[in-house]
Amino acid sequence: MTLILLAISAIITFCFIAWHLAIFALPFMVGLTAFQWVYASEAGFVWSGLAALGAALASVVLVIAVVGLARNLAVRLVALAVFAVPAFLAGYALIYGILKHGTDSALLLNSAGIVAGLVIGIAAIVNLNALGESALSR
Repeated sequence: MTLILLAISAIITFCFIAWHLAIFALPFMVGLTAFQWVYASEAGFVWSGLAALGAALASVVLVIAVVGLARNLAVRLVALAVFAVPAFLAGYALIYGILKHGTDSALLLNSAGIVAGLVIGIAAIVNLNALGESALSR
């Protein structure tokens, strides 16, 4: 019984982590790229980590600044799309990777992946708007 509860807790934890990594796919990808670039220049692990954190934070701040300060609706939508498209792709890949081991139906794989991608993309936009409103309302 304890192992079953532990397995359920682990599944819930991994789903929570995967959800948040998918929502914040753009900062994660920017941070990972910055880490790899700085580490390849032989700067060391600590400096590479600091550069990754700074780049990820800068990407979120830049998108929030554009969404909060731009008056043109097209510019705001492009900024939201820049944040939501990697989240959509991460959600699609996450569900596709999980379901491909359980089903052979290509239609089910693609439709479930698209639905999950849309849900995660919309969640990324909602989280970004909420974060931007709370940051810019002060």
